[in-house]
Amino acid sequence: MRVNCSSSSACAANSSEELPEGLEVPGNLELVFTVLSAVMMALLMFSLGCSVEIQKLWAHIRRPWGIAVGLLCQFGLMPLTAYLLALSFSLKPRQAAAVLILGCCPGGTISNIFTFWLDGDMDLSISMTTCSTVAALGMMPLCLYLYTLSWNLEQNFTIPYQNIGITLLCLTIPVASGVWVNYRWPKQSKVILKIGTIVGGVLLLVVAGAGVVLVKGSWNSDITLLIISFIFPLIGHVAGFLLAILTHQSWQRCRTISLETGAQNIQMCITMLQLSFAAEQLVQMLSFPLAYGLFQILDGFLIVAAYKMYKRRLKNKHRGKNSGCVEAYHKKRSTSPKETSAFLEVNEEVATVTLELPGPMNLHRALEATGHVSSMHCRGLLA
Repeated sequence: MRVNCSSSSACAANSSEELPEGLEVPGNLELVFTVLSAVMMALLMFSLGCSVEIQKLWAHIRRPWGIAVGLLCQFGLMPLTAYLLALSFSLKPRQAAAVLILGCCPGGTISNIFTFWLDGDMDLSISMTTCSTVAALGMMPLCLYLYTLSWNLEQNFTIPYQNIGITLLCLTIPVASGVWVNYRWPKQSKVILKIGTIVGGVLLLVVAGAGVVLVKGSWNSDITLLIISFIFPLIGHVAGFLLAILTHQSWQRCRTISLETGAQNIQMCITMLQLSFAAEQLVQMLSFPLAYGLFQILDGFLIVAAYKMYKRRLKNKHRGKNSGCVEAYHKKRSTSPKETSAFLEVNEEVATVTLELPGPMNLHRALEATGHVSSMHCRGLLA
């Protein structure tokens, strides 16, 4: 196996070949799919850029510990997981190549919108997506070379450098515009952020459905690839979360790194497959990245729903605890005026002790008296 480090024009013959039956798609539908993908990406990144603060972004760049952990997950855990899954399921060489190529791809922009819905670290999320796309220029050919040494593949892999460059432009320009809007008009940027995430979520579902229609004939593939496409993003989410915990990241960063790890750039994987393999070979391979893309969207919505339910449950529990304390206080105050006056007298005694005794001894006596008061009050409530 050799990794062809040329641009996308190097394999124009493969991309221009006539697709076999089952992969033929109407030209208008393909155009709509391409335009929607570009609009979705630009809109999402511009609106999410409105949530980025320059100070926090610069802090991640100065101390890139979270970015380093994310890159380790992206180009360490994901290619290794893809390699182990290909060996465990005894995949055919072409199918194994499709799984490995997807595992070596950088993170996708879909993780940014799910990070926003999960109250994650948006500055870290966008930084990780950008850095992983830049690192893909060297890490993709390196990972593919290392993991395919024992496979003896005769196929040459063509790295889509042109696609990587376009992805960087579509990522950095809208984000920079959103950061500037947030800096100049912070109130208006919040409105743009809400509208952009809602419209972006709708476009996300539309593009996912269009992707299924585009290659509906390729779903008649081995069930093994569908199983791998289902468990692969889940393994990425769990592994990224565990590694973030082991490196003592905050819970907000743990959620962000988990989403960034499991979300891959599906469009880049499909482009690389089209550049590297003949049209008749794509029938066995395109179903995997498409299924992975759908499952990662489904997993993202399920994770967001579970988080929202958990957050609402904690909020209701906290609200019920506070209301219970207030009710107990008012009830005790209305039924036990003598204990209330005793409580106030002890408070005056504490204040007297605090004024008379200086230094650490003062603090110690005051804390003892306060503890005595608290215990008396708690016993009064329980009585």
